[in-house]
Amino acid sequence: MTLLRALLVCLVTLVLSSAAVPPSMADDLQDTINALADGSLKDRAEKVDALLATGDPKVVPVLSQLADGNLYVRKADNRVFLTESAGKNFTLTDPVSGEVIPDINKRTLDKIKANNSLRRQIRDGLSLFALNSPDPAKRLEAAETIFKAQDASALPAIEARLAKEQDPEVSAFLEEARAGLVLSSDASESDKLAAIDVLREKGGRQVLSMLTAAAEKGEGAVRDAAERAVVAIERVLAIWEGVQNIWYGLSLGSVLLLASIGLAITFGVMGVINMAHGEMVMIGAYTTFTVQQVIQSTAPGLFDYSLLFAIPIAFLVAGAVGFVLERGIIRFLYGRPLETLLATWGVSLMLQQAVRTIFGPTNKEVSNPSWMSGALDLAGLSLTWNRIWIFFFALAVFGLLFLLLKRTPMGLQMRAVTQNRNMASSLGVRTPWVDAFTFALGSGIAGIAGVALSQIGNVSPNLGQSYIIDSFMVVVFGGVGNLWGTLIGALTLGVANKFLEPFAGAVLGKILVLVFIILFIQKRPRGLFALKGRAVEQ
Repeated sequence: MTLLRALLVCLVTLVLSSAAVPPSMADDLQDTINALADGSLKDRAEKVDALLATGDPKVVPVLSQLADGNLYVRKADNRVFLTESAGKNFTLTDPVSGEVIPDINKRTLDKIKANNSLRRQIRDGLSLFALNSPDPAKRLEAAETIFKAQDASALPAIEARLAKEQDPEVSAFLEEARAGLVLSSDASESDKLAAIDVLREKGGRQVLSMLTAAAEKGEGAVRDAAERAVVAIERVLAIWEGVQNIWYGLSLGSVLLLASIGLAITFGVMGVINMAHGEMVMIGAYTTFTVQQVIQSTAPGLFDYSLLFAIPIAFLVAGAVGFVLERGIIRFLYGRPLETLLATWGVSLMLQQAVRTIFGPTNKEVSNPSWMSGALDLAGLSLTWNRIWIFFFALAVFGLLFLLLKRTPMGLQMRAVTQNRNMASSLGVRTPWVDAFTFALGSGIAGIAGVALSQIGNVSPNLGQSYIIDSFMVVVFGGVGNLWGTLIGALTLGVANKFLEPFAGAVLGKILVLVFIILFIQKRPRGLFALKGRAVEQ
């Protein structure tokens, strides 16, 4: 984009923003728009410049549709229209008059083509155009786009907008955009030093690359100032990278907590090594997929609430499967850990094959509701909303389970059986039913974990296998049957994994964590928080 065009866009936009467009000018604008359909792509670039130079807001949707590949010309009269798909046909809208022509056959139209170079030209041109938008958000977005593009020819437009900008946030970003452009231009040494100070305050990786380039190409005071700024920004980025790793670790820890918390109470109360626990997670994920499919086909308006329906349904489905598994197989194998391990492993293979038969072997995508989409930018961090919600959801599940164990009769009986099964039985506790409902509860919580995991990845028959080993490590490390130990263990192992991955890689990082746990349980066989009780001491 040339310097002349940038100045022309700003000047004409200011003039036309306060004046009505006479009929003759409207005809000229229509002719300029229609000209987009003629000539080669090189000619089209010049016509895009001409449209931008008009400063008329009506060219914005025209150029946007051209960049998106959705701009068409009517063959009969070579007239360009905005289009909206309506099945096999189109609805046409005149970009100047606003006249709507419905139900037009696609065969009567030709698409106006655009290449990547033309799209970049449109993007940059519309950014300059948006600098004079009455909406501060659009001006801010335009300044950000110009800052990223680093086109020095946009500097006069930035300075012109900066001279009259009233919004403090937009003004601050315009200053940063101006500093970036000054640094890459032929400005004086004093201007470049001032620009380096502004960019140093902004920080970030893009600024770091700009200042690194300035340090390599600059001379004297400019080079020295750029090098000092690079060192300062790298120091700040290192701190934020550590904070980011902690967050990623806590996020992974929350996922491990959901996957292992059910195993913690099952293993703690019953002493059963349940190799099918991961399949309960898988069942919860497929339940979420099924619920979404039903809602999309019957009540699409409720899609944003699909997870609220999926959570209790997944709990009940996975809990029912766990109850049947305990009553049908596991209760006959108490006191025989090897046979229990082999039996539950066989059940896990059967459940995987059943899911492949019902849903197919390919991955299934579970969509995120709108309130779990996108990311939250917080200082130097980018936090995805799905991870944020899962983190707090895991804590909520932990809190509810903790209250159930501490404040309900069922929880009291479960704790009694955990600490001394024979004594609890002699006092009238029906330990077989406590075992059954405990196993169902643990399986149900695993199903809830599947709901959460479906929001951060695809759903497949092997989903549970990805978490079963990590879940056992969390339970053993935290202390068998201890909820607080499970919480601390999950978060600790999650953070440890994320700090080891950059240095050792994902696979070797897991191996190092496993070696650490093996060494740890040599010193503390009962984990971080061992349960107290007569049965435990035997």
